[in-house]
Amino acid sequence: MSIYADRFKGQVAIVTGGASGVGREVAARLTQEGAKVVLWDMNADALADAKAATGAVDAVQLDVTDAEAVQAAADAVAAKLGRVDVLIASAGITGATVPVQEFPLDSWRRVIDINLNGLFYCCRAVIPHMLKNDYGRIVNVSSVAGKEGNPNASAYSASKAGVIGFTKSLGKELAKTGIRVNALTPATFKSPILEQLPQSQVDYMLSKIPAGRLGEVHEVAAMISWMASAECSFTTASTFDISGGRTTY
Repeated sequence: MSIYADRFKGQVAIVTGGASGVGREVAARLTQEGAKVVLWDMNADALADAKAATGAVDAVQLDVTDAEAVQAAADAVAAKLGRVDVLIASAGITGATVPVQEFPLDSWRRVIDINLNGLFYCCRAVIPHMLKNDYGRIVNVSSVAGKEGNPNASAYSASKAGVIGFTKSLGKELAKTGIRVNALTPATFKSPILEQLPQSQVDYMLSKIPAGRLGEVHEVAAMISWMASAECSFTTASTFDISGGRTTY
């Protein structure tokens, strides 16, 4: 149970990829801290379970690669709940785990479309609603792969590097407003996304973490919750590491 019971009281938060993993954990924490949380995810069955488990006020089956659907969903949240204060953009997939010369074109396009284009669509859709109140917090979930690159994960690494660059650009665009935009670069943590990877790839990523263990989703959620709060007031266009010592820059 979070000790910050009222940190998000009166605020409305959207969490993409909210049906599982870090998205679900963050949604639960934001709810505990007073937010009205709306979950966006493609998995309808998992969404229903996540809504009940997290206490979210709404759950919407949504493909973030559909720009028009994303805009309509953002507008619907603002119309129904009166505002949008927080966006946690955590929807993502790993894609194929093979060398570049063997990388399937459809997998490359799908990873970029979800991890980077979809994140762009979500940010683009919520910004006008945040500007109405001159307040907002956007947390874009990237990865250490976006800083260092993981072999045999070129699409994932490229998409997550794009998230970092996009976050820096957007954060600077909005720096003179009340909106703060930052990215998180986790190392490998325990999440259903690992089921998309061969064990050899998981072992490789674990070997790069000086702490010698995978991260826990509650640790990631704790950092995201601070990044999404009013306390994060003078940091924008930045990246925060949570990597067990893998990245220190």
